[in-house]
Amino acid sequence: MFRKKKIEKKIPENTYRVIKISKEALFEFIYESFIDNQETFFDITDGTKIAASFDIDWENDSFIMVAQNVNDELPFGKEIDVKKISDSINDTTNTMYADNRYIELTQEQLDAIQEKE
Repeated sequence: MFRKKKIEKKIPENTYRVIKISKEALFEFIYESFIDNQETFFDITDGTKIAASFDIDWENDSFIMVAQNVNDELPFGKEIDVKKISDSINDTTNTMYADNRYIELTQEQLDAIQEKE
């Protein structure tokens, strides 16, 4: 069996590689990074068994993602107003790599936040 020789990839000397992306691409990158790491970030075993809603508040420079178990019913029996949740709580962590990076809300707590005017 032949093995393909692995080609070393590197940036040539005196050369720079630059990435610049729009807000939309940044949003996509952040969201996809959260999806790729949701087992770690939400302390779960199987990321396919949760549903998530998310939003970025560009004015206040914050990102929020709300995750819930998926049962046999449709995820999030009713629409979640992620902005209301974001406006109602403080940051849950300074880093995504801390042990206590999330908070847990009961359905009653979530409903109370959603019902606020």
